[in-house]
Amino acid sequence: MRIVDVNEYYSPTGGGVRTYLDRKMGIMADMGHELIVIAPSLTNGIEERPGGGKIYWVKSPPLVFDRNYCIFVEDQPVWDLLDQLQPDVVECCSPWLPAWTVANWKGDAVKVFFAHGDNVGAYPQRWLDAIATPRQVERAFDWYSRYMNRFLDHYDAHVTNGPALAKRFRRRGQHVDASMPLGIERQWFSPDQRDEKLRVALLEQLGLPPEGHLLLGLGRHHKEKRWPLVIDAVAAAGTDLPVGLVLIGDGPQRRHLEDRIAGSPHIKIFRPVYDRVRFTRIMASCDALIHGSDAEPFGLVASEALASGLPLIGPDEGGFAEIADPLFAETYAARDAQSAAQAIRRLFARDQPILRAAARVAAGKVRSDEDHAAELMAYYAGLVEAKRGGARARAMGSS
Repeated sequence: MRIVDVNEYYSPTGGGVRTYLDRKMGIMADMGHELIVIAPSLTNGIEERPGGGKIYWVKSPPLVFDRNYCIFVEDQPVWDLLDQLQPDVVECCSPWLPAWTVANWKGDAVKVFFAHGDNVGAYPQRWLDAIATPRQVERAFDWYSRYMNRFLDHYDAHVTNGPALAKRFRRRGQHVDASMPLGIERQWFSPDQRDEKLRVALLEQLGLPPEGHLLLGLGRHHKEKRWPLVIDAVAAAGTDLPVGLVLIGDGPQRRHLEDRIAGSPHIKIFRPVYDRVRFTRIMASCDALIHGSDAEPFGLVASEALASGLPLIGPDEGGFAEIADPLFAETYAARDAQSAAQAIRRLFARDQPILRAAARVAAGKVRSDEDHAAELMAYYAGLVEAKRGGARARAMGSS
């Protein structure tokens, strides 16, 4: 099959969507399929990927608030490319102009809206969480769900990247046809990467003895990640536990977070680690992952940590909660720092060898990105066959 993804979130300097699609191109090529991305850029161009797949760049203006990205402003250039490429399946994930560009294209390919995120959860629910409950915000933004339903009527399927997102959409009265949980590059992550000397060295940098507890926080320094909550929780738990936090990442909130941890000897921010081998050694050498975001629809970082043999601490809502099993995880009331502090205390009050053994067993069951791609392609093949079968039946009926 040829799949074309009209993707406004794809950028050479982008984040999770770029990483997902770059990896997916190679996997699909190995499976005998082709993935082509149509993305906005400052200039037109075609980029061939050595492992398979292509990027068609469409000249577009930059996004005012984040010049790492550009935005589509015209339908016709995308329609012309779709007419030229004749895909079996067209994917789209942006709910703005691209959603309507694909919806209104006259081609006969299967049209799939593949949701990677939830704008209501990522923005208004976070902005208003001090004055309104998530359900109240959802009701206030019901107009957005109705807006999505209008373009979804033109698609053959609405697919989400995991069950957490599907549950949110269905709760708001939206139809979801399938949930296709993402996967990770399993070959990089393993409990066998654990290095006790590295663990002790990290604890020493946090001013803690070898018998201390080493937490890992991993991700962008962005408000939706709720790192201030995590920092406050670790500081509160640290009043009666020898616990420290290594926070790896960068982003627009970095200076604010540095101010937040000033005077906290057991919490330290480290720049992102791009060397995969070093990064996976650090991850496996910590004692648990702690997570703050309740808006993420898929727990990618949690899956990577679990594949490294780490127990988990995180909110009871969102993609993290779909992964957290009481055998190896503790959850807390989302958006509540004191509840998070209690979860830290509960986790380290448990029998640590038994806890880590449970996490190690679970590590072998973490879903890979190959698993995700195979399931998705099988689902798409069924959609294509059903659409072609319907077209044949209509043609025979009119003859």
